[in-house]
Amino acid sequence: MGFPPWGLFAGSAVFHYVGPALAVLLFSRLEPLGAAGLRIWSAALVFALWRRPVLWRIDRTVLAWGAVLAAMNVTFYLAIDRLPLGTVAAIEFLPVVALAALGARTVRNLLALAVAVGGVALLTDAEFAGEPVGLVFAFANAGLFAAYIVLAHRVARRPGGGVDGLAAAMVAAAVLVVPFGAAQVAPAVSDPVVLAAGVGVGICSSVVPYVLDQLAMERLARATYALMTSLLPAIATVVGALVLGQFPEPVEAAGVGLVIAGVALHRGSGQKEGTWNTCGSDRRD
Repeated sequence: MGFPPWGLFAGSAVFHYVGPALAVLLFSRLEPLGAAGLRIWSAALVFALWRRPVLWRIDRTVLAWGAVLAAMNVTFYLAIDRLPLGTVAAIEFLPVVALAALGARTVRNLLALAVAVGGVALLTDAEFAGEPVGLVFAFANAGLFAAYIVLAHRVARRPGGGVDGLAAAMVAAAVLVVPFGAAQVAPAVSDPVVLAAGVGVGICSSVVPYVLDQLAMERLARATYALMTSLLPAIATVVGALVLGQFPEPVEAAGVGLVIAGVALHRGSGQKEGTWNTCGSDRRD
């Protein structure tokens, strides 16, 4: 493919938060768990028709990935129902930068981790008084997002790439999320507009970005990819402001800025200025 890995990541990052921002607009017509279920089910349907995954070849890694996808989507939607999108994105990044620092242990990368932790501390201090439950869901989603990167990166490095594995994992997630979202998705069944909007959210949130993730992960080391995600809070903040009118307070903007600073400090093992690591230069499975 002619696209550079950072270009694939950028496309994934934009869709990663445009879809949830649209989902927030659905919360007036559909409960968060219903929106999460509709997102996963519509994405699973697209993958099933497109890739036709061989379900009996699902192994432990793919099944675990499906469980993480189901839980991650549920906790993420419960978090953004209570907190600004940019705040949830910044908290989501904390264990990811820890993964990146562990992937290439240098003073520079540990400093990047410390800066990111400071930024998240500002954000959590700003939100704890008003929405402690939202923070619980946000931190749960953060841990699951780190697990998503580990599992997705592992599958992406398999022969033939990870898109077929992603399809199988999404179908597994669709089954696992039924107990949480089935009852709350009922209003969408009788409302074609809500149903169509939910399907659109699923495509924007779980098909396009996850496929681009897999294509990027095939060419990037896990540590490098993980630190690139420090751009996500900035993208989420911009999307939240443009789509939802969620303009950050000064302390929140400072927190997001500190998290983003991690990407400027990080450098993968053996990485030179101005270059990207590929799977051959810094592979850490």
